[in-house]
Amino acid sequence: MVSGYSPRLDGPIMRVMDVLMAFPAILLAIAVMAILGTGEVNAIIALVVVYTPICARIVRSSALSVKMREYVEAARALGAYEWRIVFKHIFPNSLSPLIVQLVFVFAYAIVAEAALSFIGVGTPPPTPSLGNILSEGRNYMAVAPWTTIAPGLAISITVLALNLAGDGLRDLLDPKMRVG
Repeated sequence: MVSGYSPRLDGPIMRVMDVLMAFPAILLAIAVMAILGTGEVNAIIALVVVYTPICARIVRSSALSVKMREYVEAARALGAYEWRIVFKHIFPNSLSPLIVQLVFVFAYAIVAEAALSFIGVGTPPPTPSLGNILSEGRNYMAVAPWTTIAPGLAISITVLALNLAGDGLRDLLDPKMRVG
């Protein structure tokens, strides 16, 4: 939000986001997990580091378009403080694209967490995780294929449901997409 509103801070903030986006998501998550170690909290931190640049770009682009609107100019002309303009006018009007993007990011994060747990750098094995269940089930695929089919289907159906929900939210929250 700050990057989209303040041209002075836009460059440095977006260059940091560009550096983070330059790495493939799963490799960056593995690198963060290698630095922090395994565990639920560290997996969450790794996923936040990986997916923050995507959300930052969405919020920045929304803030850039909203800050040029008439009501923001009117608030500025009336002498409103910068923080008031950002939090009362720009932030609420930038939320709908962020909410839609967060649904998609949540779907990506489920797959990334399962991948991290599958390869052994995510949540440790006593904690239930779809990646852990898949990893343990691959040893028994010949005699009990459902041990990998069930968690694989759970991941697929969850990601599909989240993507469909995100599409529905986008259609609902984006007035430009509505026809009629």
